[in-house]
Amino acid sequence: METDSADVIRGPGTPLDRGTHPATSRAADSARSVTELFTEHHLGLVRLAVLMVGDLATAEDVVQDAFEQLHRRWRTLRQQSSVLDYARSAVLNGCRSVLRRRLVARRHEGRIAGPAPYGTDAAVALEQRTELIDAFRSLPRRQREVLALRYYLE
Repeated sequence: METDSADVIRGPGTPLDRGTHPATSRAADSARSVTELFTEHHLGLVRLAVLMVGDLATAEDVVQDAFEQLHRRWRTLRQQSSVLDYARSAVLNGCRSVLRRRLVARRHEGRIAGPAPYGTDAAVALEQRTELIDAFRSLPRRQREVLALRYYLE
C-alpha cells in the first residue's frame, strides 16, 4: 500500500521533499532556524528568566512562550540577524508580565484567601468580637438598628 506524500505528518525538524511548495519550505526554514536558536541559547535565556522571576518552572514557561512567539512571527521579523535580541526581549517582557500578575495577586490576596485560620490572634479577635457584641446589645433598640443599617450600607 502506497502513501501519498500529502498524507504523511511531518514534525518541525523533518526534511521536506524537493518538489514542495515555496511557502512550505520557508516554514521549514523558520522551524529549523528557531530550533537551532533554541538549541544554542535556551539555557542562557532560562537563566536570565530565573534571575527575573526567581522560579525555575515559571522561567522555563516564559522562555517556551518566547520561542513560540518567535516561531509564529519569524516571517515578519525585520532583521533575521537580531533574532537573539528579539528572543531576549520577549523573555524579559514575559518575566515582567509574570511579576505584574504576582503583584496584582498579592494586592487581592486578602479578598481571595478569606478569613485567617484560628490561632493565637484568633483568640484575641474572638474576645474583642464578644466585647463588641455585648456593647452592641447594651445599646437601645433604635441605635442598634442605625448601626446595623450603616454597617450594611457601608
